[in-house]
Amino acid sequence: VPAFELGVVCEAFGLDRAPPGLPAHDFAVCGEQVTRVPTTSGFSVVPSHDLSRLATADLIIVLGAAPPTPPPPAALVRQLHNAVARGATIASACTGAFVLAAAGLLDGRRATTHWLYAPLLASLYPQLTVEADQLYIEDGPIVTSAGSAAVIDLCLHLLRREHGAEITNRIARHMVVPPHRDGGQAQYIEMPVPDPDTSDELAGVLQWALRHLDQPLTVDALAARASMSPRTFARRFRQRTGATPTRRGW
Repeated sequence: VPAFELGVVCEAFGLDRAPPGLPAHDFAVCGEQVTRVPTTSGFSVVPSHDLSRLATADLIIVLGAAPPTPPPPAALVRQLHNAVARGATIASACTGAFVLAAAGLLDGRRATTHWLYAPLLASLYPQLTVEADQLYIEDGPIVTSAGSAAVIDLCLHLLRREHGAEITNRIARHMVVPPHRDGGQAQYIEMPVPDPDTSDELAGVLQWALRHLDQPLTVDALAARASMSPRTFARRFRQRTGATPTRRGW
């Protein structure tokens, strides 16, 4: 089990935040058996419940392992399908998408996973649409996410959907993370801000913007500084940074 992703889910849903007035969740870590499970970081964890605990869950988050992953046990597949049938939400963190795909839950749906494994997911399961440039994707009752830090975005999305923005912002402050990154944001970009010494036509304006973050930075003003139309600037900006110029956190 990936230690970081497990820790993120436990932090988001398993931590008791009742004293500061934040919602508490009936949280459990489940496994096929209640026995030691090795993590990717060298230590082991012991789930608190077996798969029977899933029968009453409103939200099930499935973790994965480095592909190729073994076929999911029949008991897990049955529980996941029953959960969807009763209206629960099923989410996957990182390579947990391989588990959902093998269970047939992603057939005909859009999904994402860690960019490194996205081509393999697409080749193994051509019946689904893999979008490797997404942090997370919600398609009906199924939500899939990319890996590592994107699992934080997944959890905050699920919390926001359940409790609203105000509560989720408070939880994000407790976690000391940004309260929201849009699911359509690119998983990574090769070069977020160009070197000012390069000939990139956006380099100068981006460096200028970074020095003036205390001021309102409108698309029109940035486009004028770059000697472009706002539409052209927005297109070039997205190509260069992986985000739109109006999105926070670029």
